[in-house]
Amino acid sequence: MIREIVKDEAFLAQKSDPATEEDLPAARDLLDTLAANRERCVGMAANMIGVRKRIIVFEQEGNFQLLFNPEIVKKSGPYPAQEACLSLAGVRAARRYRSIKVRYQNERFRLRFKTFTGFVAQIIQHEIDHCEGILI
Repeated sequence: MIREIVKDEAFLAQKSDPATEEDLPAARDLLDTLAANRERCVGMAANMIGVRKRIIVFEQEGNFQLLFNPEIVKKSGPYPAQEACLSLAGVRAARRYRSIKVRYQNERFRLRFKTFTGFVAQIIQHEIDHCEGILI
């Protein structure tokens, strides 16, 4: 189900709780909402649709990737970035890393590790910030 985008900064500034298997319907809604906003958005976190859970989705090579409980465990290559967000007005400055290693759970809640680079790494960092209640 496509959900409305949350723009309430007080809600967005709250840290998200760990996701569980009970949150799979919310993850489906997150995927649907990103797909509906594909022309103007490349990633989303669950709090952007009103669900305070650690779930993110992003587009990579034309496919949507869903991560539950993502955490950056290694990062390298810092650089300054300018980012926009569906939930926030304008473009804002952020410090990002060219390469990140992420620990997360897949849709079966099995633990995984993966290294991401470039623009995809930037997207993931932005969405993990959402999970942490960090507004760029």
